[in-house]
Amino acid sequence: MTPFRTSREIPASPEQVFAALSDPQRLARWWGPAGFTNTFNVWEFKPGGRWSFVMHGPDVRNYPNESVFAEVEPPRKVVVQHVSAPRYLLTIILAPSAGGTSVSWAQTFESAEMASRIEHIVVPANEQNLDRLSSEVMRESGSA
Repeated sequence: MTPFRTSREIPASPEQVFAALSDPQRLARWWGPAGFTNTFNVWEFKPGGRWSFVMHGPDVRNYPNESVFAEVEPPRKVVVQHVSAPRYLLTIILAPSAGGTSVSWAQTFESAEMASRIEHIVVPANEQNLDRLSSEVMRESGSA
């Protein structure tokens, strides 16, 4: 299955970017598309650990999410297996770059049919997620 891929350069170290992924208070501030907020119920940031949360949409609806951290390799990689529907695997790779950190984001859905149906939502949402991650990293590093 072809993943949805995007990437972003963030002018901060991989350790600084990873901190925005691994700290639940920071992650709750930026996770999801523009306009969403989060309430984390279970946060076990380790391989095999659970992540249970509710995304609160700008449409005032709540979206429950259940995930498992398939891999956690500080400060370079996080793989999230989203086990509630729609099921997908999200791989986030952080690599040092001349400008700071290159963030690679690849999201593969369990079903090609589902991926096709929600592509119009997922593609801009992933870009918004990376916009929000960049803002969070820059805010915390004092560069914003």
